[in-house]
Amino acid sequence: MERDKVLLAFKGTVTSDLLSSVFQIMESKMEDLNDSPATKKKVFNVLVECLQNLYHHIDDFDNDNAIFETSKGDKKSAIFSISRHDDHYNIVTGNFIYPKNVDEITSKITHINSLDRDQLKAYYKEILGNGKLSEKGGGGLGLIDIAKKSRNKLGYSFKEIDKDYSFFTLIVKILKK
Repeated sequence: MERDKVLLAFKGTVTSDLLSSVFQIMESKMEDLNDSPATKKKVFNVLVECLQNLYHHIDDFDNDNAIFETSKGDKKSAIFSISRHDDHYNIVTGNFIYPKNVDEITSKITHINSLDRDQLKAYYKEILGNGKLSEKGGGGLGLIDIAKKSRNKLGYSFKEIDKDYSFFTLIVKILKK
């Protein structure tokens, strides 16, 4: 039996330069693994979407005049890891959010998780076609795309840090082909 293996783990501030480096490192690491090309491609595509989603939502604090440090650390800090298991990969991301956003994120993920594969595709096209942009300039497609590409339900949790911040963790499982 193959042992579970963390391929990459990170904690700190996520920048575009960091993401470029992570993508290069993971592309190289994935080449050396004996998984099918389809699995490698799917894992890499989901990783890209997860980390881009993480990067774009950390920016939510850019215009915040509140204290830069929470009682538990830098609010622009994030975590992510990718691990390889016998029959699947796990990608885990985590970042600080405002508590007021917990219900909205929960609602989005609950809805996404309630859809089957065909319904996800239709929902993606509906959001893409409605022309409405989110505050970040996207259409809110990130989580839908992650669920679509991973072909699994999204795992998630929230931890209240203090009255001003919560920590959001997203867990994405990708089955090997």
